[in-house]
Amino acid sequence: MKIHRTILPLFLVALLATLTVEAGSQTMSYSGDSSATSAGTTSGKLDLTYLRPTPGITIKNYAFDAFGPYAIAETAFTAGIDQATRTPPEWSEGVKGYSERFRSDFGIAIIATTARYGLSAALKQDTSYYPCACRGVLSRLRYAAISTVTARRGEDGHRVFSIPALVAPYAGTTAAVYVWYPNRYGAKDAFRMGNYSLLVSVVGNIALEFFYSGPHALISRLRLNHAPVSTIQGPN
Repeated sequence: MKIHRTILPLFLVALLATLTVEAGSQTMSYSGDSSATSAGTTSGKLDLTYLRPTPGITIKNYAFDAFGPYAIAETAFTAGIDQATRTPPEWSEGVKGYSERFRSDFGIAIIATTARYGLSAALKQDTSYYPCACRGVLSRLRYAAISTVTARRGEDGHRVFSIPALVAPYAGTTAAVYVWYPNRYGAKDAFRMGNYSLLVSVVGNIALEFFYSGPHALISRLRLNHAPVSTIQGPN
């Protein structure tokens, strides 16, 4: 437990440091056609290869992420782990205990998803995952990790630090700790549980980056980071 609490803050510091170095230099050039890019710049028009989700699409994505079959399947899996480890130990075993943990984990997921979409709307950010156009395992790993705490903003989809993506995992666990978890749980537990959720988001982005194979592929619908996947590639 102590090791986990030490490693995660260091990981986040390194992640944000990398982001600080790269964010300013990232540009949205997806077409790979230098003449098209030049023409867009000369005409003064934005390259709209990046298509910002419409409000209707955003609502559908939210509904799927919060209440869709994969959200339920992920909750069932998480509740199974909690049942096996008796987390929290005060709750029952057997069917009753599993149902309690399932409702709890589902509530955490819904609150986290709602917080991410709500804050994203308020800050006008797009937290969808965009596969990297870069090459190389390390570059793609770094891109996937950075994407966990970044989002797209504006018509050109430039990358910015994302408060919604960072806050959402902790919003769900904090609500659980202070609303329905046993009284002995507190802020440290909410932070610890949120750390796990954030790490799951990193793993989810890596899976989406390396195993995504099209908009109809199974992995594109898993949304382990609770974010839809765009078929438009990101910058190098």
